[in-house]
Amino acid sequence: MNKLHHVVSVSGGKDSAATLMLALAMEVPNLRAAFADTGHEHPLTYDYVDYLEQATGVPIQRIRRDFTEDFTTKRKYIAEKWPSLGVPAERIARALELMHPTGIPFLDACLVAGRFPSPLGKFCTRQLKVEPLIEQVMMPLLDDGDAVWSWQGVRADESFARSTLPEFEVVGGGLFNYRPIIRWAWQDVFEAHRYMGINPNPLYAQGCSRVGCMPCIHATKDEILNLAQRWPEYAQRVAEWESLVDEVSRGSSPATFFNNGTEGGLSIVEAVEWSKTARGGKQFDMFRTVDAAPSCSSSYGLCG
Repeated sequence: MNKLHHVVSVSGGKDSAATLMLALAMEVPNLRAAFADTGHEHPLTYDYVDYLEQATGVPIQRIRRDFTEDFTTKRKYIAEKWPSLGVPAERIARALELMHPTGIPFLDACLVAGRFPSPLGKFCTRQLKVEPLIEQVMMPLLDDGDAVWSWQGVRADESFARSTLPEFEVVGGGLFNYRPIIRWAWQDVFEAHRYMGINPNPLYAQGCSRVGCMPCIHATKDEILNLAQRWPEYAQRVAEWESLVDEVSRGSSPATFFNNGTEGGLSIVEAVEWSKTARGGKQFDMFRTVDAAPSCSSSYGLCG
């Protein structure tokens, strides 16, 4: 082993920022960070990553997944296999016309898959975050014979799956995963921001309980309503993406942003309408929509 590198995965969210601050406070050597850009982030998140780099002095490498080869493979499959599957010629021609990289990794992943990620088939994290991080950041270091600690800002109380993750694990080949805040509460995370004098992402004061894709496929009812009230242009963008993905899909059901991985689901327009309802989504709730979103609102009490 020539050198030990410490690489923090930065998303622009509170947990990864706190992890970066912890690594900085511990004065670990050869510290760097990486931001895997999905192309589906809010502009304030991009601005925040720039701010975080400047405020901490830690270089943050921006990386993106390139789907050029995936599109080549998918175009070949559509041209050679779809005719034998009974797909109409005009639909094949339209799909081939659209099957080119857009430069937006999230949309490109969906076009290649012919659908959006779902809870049962969540390919977005793996393809847009994990794989680019390993291939573009970790592997060049490991190929030089160095070792890498991959610092991951995940917390046990976020989900059952994360609650079972170890704080430290050996991946192999000189790569190790380290999750130093796995047992922290969200209050600890914001306390780390305060202690280090680092502002949290401003989206947390604008009704966002999570920061990442805008919106995420796991967005809650309140998050969808907040999106519709504050940033309707993002809902419109998703609606346009639904049309594009539907045209390159061979499925019998429309391609919907919120889907269960099998048939059906909610389009972004349907999800926005659902977000305005109460009583299990069966009754319109005028009190949820009578006012525009307040200038400052936070589920974490950041507006006090």
